[in-house]
Amino acid sequence: MKLLIIDDDAGLRKSLTLILTDSGYEVVHAEDGVSGLEVAKEEEPDLILCDVRMPRLDGIGFLERYRASGGEALVLVMTAYGGMDLAVEAMKNGAYDYIPKPFGADEVLLIVRKAEEREQLRREVGRLRHEVRQDRRFGQIVVASPQMRKAVEVAEKVARHNSPVLITGASGTGKELIARLLHRESPRAKRAFIAVNCGGMPEHLLESEFFGHVKGAFTGADRDKPGLFEAADGGTLFLDEVGELQGSLQVKLLRSLQEGEIRRVGSTATRGVDVRIISATNLDLEGAVEAGDFRTDLFYRLAVVTIHLPQLRTRREEIPELCRHLLKRHAERMQIETDGISPEAMEALLAYSWPGNIRELENVLERALVLTEGPQIELDDLPESVRRPGPEGPSMTVDGDDLSVKRHGARLEKHLIELALDRTGGNKTHAAELLELSPRALRYKIQEYGVE
Repeated sequence: MKLLIIDDDAGLRKSLTLILTDSGYEVVHAEDGVSGLEVAKEEEPDLILCDVRMPRLDGIGFLERYRASGGEALVLVMTAYGGMDLAVEAMKNGAYDYIPKPFGADEVLLIVRKAEEREQLRREVGRLRHEVRQDRRFGQIVVASPQMRKAVEVAEKVARHNSPVLITGASGTGKELIARLLHRESPRAKRAFIAVNCGGMPEHLLESEFFGHVKGAFTGADRDKPGLFEAADGGTLFLDEVGELQGSLQVKLLRSLQEGEIRRVGSTATRGVDVRIISATNLDLEGAVEAGDFRTDLFYRLAVVTIHLPQLRTRREEIPELCRHLLKRHAERMQIETDGISPEAMEALLAYSWPGNIRELENVLERALVLTEGPQIELDDLPESVRRPGPEGPSMTVDGDDLSVKRHGARLEKHLIELALDRTGGNKTHAAELLELSPRALRYKIQEYGVE
């Protein structure tokens, strides 16, 4: 926890710094309210101890300007015996408590620890409110097929244990929904659920995100920064697209899981963490292990329990309920009234193969809500690719004696990439999701095949 001391008495700043650093706090300081505002902006302290009487800008003025600038740290004011009226005024302006001068080390530590507990509680409430909003965003899991019923039953059964879970399935099948269900139904539900996309950033940045870094560890590291493991301490860390992890980071992740501790980038000290790992992938991770692209020991560490989510085309009985649920959510968000979907449109939705799974269905319904001019979503409100799905690939007729799997496979792969890019209007990120490829792999294949 970082504390900022603002006082024009250099001796008091020094003694307070010694008391607080000996108790494990990180301390920065300033000599008056003006410099205090600058330090608070730069250092972002968790708690501020501020004298009431100071030159240039007193404690009341500092508090008013600090709150007006959006500062949220708890502020404790320090005042001598004759300044109690000012202390009361400061508390009316948003100070959390006051410390009367002179004070002893035990008294200061007691008040600071009380404020620290209050700050931790405030952050916990904020985190829980954020998770409630996230739960609303992702909605409820629709369970109408035997495959999904089995997946949810397994999730509910293993949720109360700390065993790592690997969730497999194509993009858009709802892997993060299952991960959040595992967290909500676990003893860790009141602590943080932290999600990270392992394929979404360069390796060196992902290492810093995972484990944090210390000041000066690399260019731009101007302060200590905790990583996601520390943020998820006591809770759950969700590793999405875990199959995209590079080899060196796989080694570091395995070491952290085995030893239950992490080391910030640029530091030699280790920190213990208590984190439950849930991971997800749309790749054949066992195949990646056999090919040497993914560590065997890390795979078995992550896949203690595996839950597989089937593609939407194999559980079409869920489409009507999914449509009702998704339409209700987006209609409320966009403040659009709707009477649902016409029978003709629903027939087309049921007949379509949904290569992008639930994510594609959601995209189609949101688009239809925006475009429809009547009370219901009609057949003409759906994209042409859904209303009149074309052939799923090029003709597989073979000329002469050419039976090369490599050449014919490449022809099919190129055609599917062209279809995905056409369906997403050229959006490579969305096309990669439909193709169940990483964005990096798609860019490589576009270049390889000369796709425009």
